[in-house]
Amino acid sequence: MNRINLLTLGVENIQNSLKFYRDGLGFTTSVKEDNPGIVFFSNQGTRLSLYQIDELAKDINQANPPKRDGFSGITLAYNAKSEEEVDQVIEKAKRAGASIIKTPQRVFWGGYSGYFSDPDGYVWEVAYGENWSFDENDMLVID
Repeated sequence: MNRINLLTLGVENIQNSLKFYRDGLGFTTSVKEDNPGIVFFSNQGTRLSLYQIDELAKDINQANPPKRDGFSGITLAYNAKSEEEVDQVIEKAKRAGASIIKTPQRVFWGGYSGYFSDPDGYVWEVAYGENWSFDENDMLVID
């Protein structure tokens, strides 16, 4: 597997999560209704989808669906083009109802980042690196 272009988040309340991502963070979606079965967001190269967590667990294993408990060891990332953008995204997430886990600051690897947790407990890092470059789709280029 050399490409991940869809991440699906299992969510407790799709209405709250839709409001958080669409209305709070400004993620783009064609969904107009407030209680869809599934939501897809376009994010310049990667798609993010929201799906009811109990239905996602059943899709994985109908007979013995996995249970979610605590930090999974996975974070989602928003790669910013400036320290100011990091601050703006963290502030936008806070206004939308996120819990700020780590305020933006200079970090050990030379960049600038902070963390927030969305309404379903998914942890996001918002980060900027001085030497980062982006391709024509605004995707981070990693060499």
